[in-house]
Amino acid sequence: MKKENIPNALTLIRVVMIPIFIAILSLSHSYLGHIVAAVIFAIASITDYLDGFLARKWNVVSNFGKFADPMADKLLVMSAFIMMIELKMVPAWIAAVIICRELAVTGLRLLLVETGGTVLAAAMPGKIKTFSQMFAIIFLLCHWTLPGQVLLYIALIFTIYSGYDYFKGSSYLFKDTFK
Repeated sequence: MKKENIPNALTLIRVVMIPIFIAILSLSHSYLGHIVAAVIFAIASITDYLDGFLARKWNVVSNFGKFADPMADKLLVMSAFIMMIELKMVPAWIAAVIICRELAVTGLRLLLVETGGTVLAAAMPGKIKTFSQMFAIIFLLCHWTLPGQVLLYIALIFTIYSGYDYFKGSSYLFKDTFK
């Protein structure tokens, strides 16, 4: 495989891991099943970091990667939160806030590209949001409840703040909406 294809392959691996993660959480309601799911989620999360790092390092950023990488991240995180509601590990209202923000920012990104070709890059609050979400999920699946819940609430705060920050920075798109 050519090195320029490796970041996209890592993104696709992450997408393929999502149904495996869901199946393990659906079929195994044991502590060991949760640990296995946490390991799969952690590996998928590492591919998120690795694909972006390699794409930038090798200067092989592609349109597919710009679209698929954030989509894969959102699918992975949203799937985990939905599954964890059923397991009573995450309150539904927190998952709803996080999922709504993810969908709203994805829509904003699409609108920005459509109206001017601008790509909304991840800012530091968004990166903190992603990091804290992923670690909260891993810790909660490992039944490390206190650090998992602390990270979950940190993720919630950064989810709200980063969403606000993205929309504030793009408010010019909506200036004529309510005239």
